[in-house]
Amino acid sequence: MAYPDWLTAPMRKELTDLGARELRSAKEVDELVAQPGVVMLVVNSVCGCAAGKARPGIAKALEHAHRPDAVGTVFAGADIEATEHARAYFTGFLPSSPSVALLRGGKLLYMMERRDIEASSAERIADQLTLAFDEHCKTAATQ
Repeated sequence: MAYPDWLTAPMRKELTDLGARELRSAKEVDELVAQPGVVMLVVNSVCGCAAGKARPGIAKALEHAHRPDAVGTVFAGADIEATEHARAYFTGFLPSSPSVALLRGGKLLYMMERRDIEASSAERIADQLTLAFDEHCKTAATQ
């Protein structure tokens, strides 16, 4: 049984307020991943490490000069089909929530798993994501 919308709505809003596109179906995941450039795909969660570490870290990282061209989010335990489909792009990684992936053309470039999030602070998560943004999200003109 999926988490009810009333429970997940405030947690979803934290990411959509940052410009993340909510993805509730496999089709929506594929549409986001097919966009040109670098896509950040966040698997959101109700857990404490998502609330106190992942979402605040993502918010800080998205203030960085280099950032993904598009950001999308699925919600583990609520967007069942979309989450399962998103995780199919995370080749070589077990299901994990929360998690953050960077993709280009459907190919995984970077992955931050729950274990990386649990062991870090929001500031450390932001630092790690901005390093990944610097590596993968610079435009051709700035590289």
